[in-house]
Amino acid sequence: MAKVITAKEAAALFQDNMTVCSAAFGLAGWAEEVAVAVRERFDETGHPNNITHTHAAGVGNWGRGPRGERGECVWAVDGLMTKFIGSHAGSSPTVIKQINENRIMAWNLPLGTLIQLYHEQGRGSAGLLSKTGLGTFIDPRFDGGKLNQLTKEKGEEIIEYIPDFRGEEYLFYKAIPIDIALMRGTTADENGNVTCEKEALNLEMLSVAQAAKANGGIVIVQVESLAKAGSLNPKLVKVPSIYVDYIVVAEHPEDIMQTQGTSFNRAFTGEIRVPLEGSMDPIPLDEKKVMLRRLTMEIKQGYKCNFGIGTPTYTGNVMAEEGCSNAITMISESGSIGGLPGGGNDFGAHWNIEASCDQGDHFSFFDGGGLDLGVFGLSEVDKDGNVNTSLLNGKIMGVGGFANIAATAKNALFVGTFTAGGLKCNVENGKMVIEQEGRFKKFVQSCPQLTFNAEQSLKKGNRILFITERCVIERTLEGMVLTEIAPGIDLQTQIIDQMGFMPIIPEGGPRLMNPELFLPKWGKLKGIMDNNK
Repeated sequence: MAKVITAKEAAALFQDNMTVCSAAFGLAGWAEEVAVAVRERFDETGHPNNITHTHAAGVGNWGRGPRGERGECVWAVDGLMTKFIGSHAGSSPTVIKQINENRIMAWNLPLGTLIQLYHEQGRGSAGLLSKTGLGTFIDPRFDGGKLNQLTKEKGEEIIEYIPDFRGEEYLFYKAIPIDIALMRGTTADENGNVTCEKEALNLEMLSVAQAAKANGGIVIVQVESLAKAGSLNPKLVKVPSIYVDYIVVAEHPEDIMQTQGTSFNRAFTGEIRVPLEGSMDPIPLDEKKVMLRRLTMEIKQGYKCNFGIGTPTYTGNVMAEEGCSNAITMISESGSIGGLPGGGNDFGAHWNIEASCDQGDHFSFFDGGGLDLGVFGLSEVDKDGNVNTSLLNGKIMGVGGFANIAATAKNALFVGTFTAGGLKCNVENGKMVIEQEGRFKKFVQSCPQLTFNAEQSLKKGNRILFITERCVIERTLEGMVLTEIAPGIDLQTQIIDQMGFMPIIPEGGPRLMNPELFLPKWGKLKGIMDNNK
């Protein structure tokens, strides 16, 4: 039977040199009251120190919101958390600062692969064999996922390259022994069974709990309320009592965040369904809308689609505006399936969600090639179509779920403006007008770090497309082919001169992007999708 304790008592269980694993996504699932109590204890006593914190998704809110930065940043003080092992750090600016300044060691591993590793650890395995990360900075033949000089000089090797296992190459991700599993639910009964009825996401709670128990560790769960033993619906229990050691009932449940930006929305849990078409503010006609419209032209009826963070998250808005939301199934790496993905700080949650899987099981679907189309932000691309999303202008972001999803999606679409840093453009009279060019080129000769290996993707027969406000480029077996140009754009000065390499120009030049994409009212997506069948 689990023991009910206070957050302060839970903090006393954290000892020096422990490895803590959190099951969280942004602020979803983050046991903030326990985390804050750990920081308060450290400030008072200097303990616990030298903590390793591992988590699959990013844990933070980008420093946004009325209370400023929340999440993992509470442990971002010298001496407390000294090692970071996660897929994404960009949402925790203070942690990023520590990494950049070589004040902590840091490893960046793919989101799905980390969860699969936790699952394997729960079985007592020594690690995980995976193809995810081959040929990228995660590969130990390159950086081995190490994010700074301190880690490269003093950090251990946690990934091993296997050149030949049954005739194929793999990466072996070594087990990360977990001492404390930290997570959040909604309700726990007196025995320690945990449900998550107010959570938007299921996450990887059970896998993390099992990994801790297999290592002789403990499991701490923060909840909003305590229920009588045996009173919970057994079908709703996400973490059974056999895994749970301690329950902390939140003293300030009003501070709990369902996502990075929302306290609680019943449409995110599936408790209610709200009308979407006609109820959402349409995106104004600008470069973002043009790109979103263009990418939807690649979608077929019945496609299973994932829309990544940033501009891609608003693809669903265009689909809804065009009355095509029900034509596809929208899927997020968080485990959310169906409905409409939340944008901005609600990333990971879905309006009118139809199903919610455990996040780790979800990545088996991605890795198995089940995704028809994945849309990702366009950050930096080299002459071979390789993509860098993890280290931009010296700023560390992290690979997130990108490494798993982009490498296996049958159609990988990268969407974003052609240049960055001060770019000013608008749509006028059916044309794209560049008023001020961005300071930074996105299409470069070579990237400082590879997060997506185009050759590996092409070997699987996948399609790779780069969609910008002024042109479309496709990575084929021949190379980077400039296939389309926007009306109003000059090929030489506004495309070729803004690239670090020369793309392949088809005979006769690139074709014109559909001019109707640049008009205030479009209304053509249904017909296009019908023709794509």
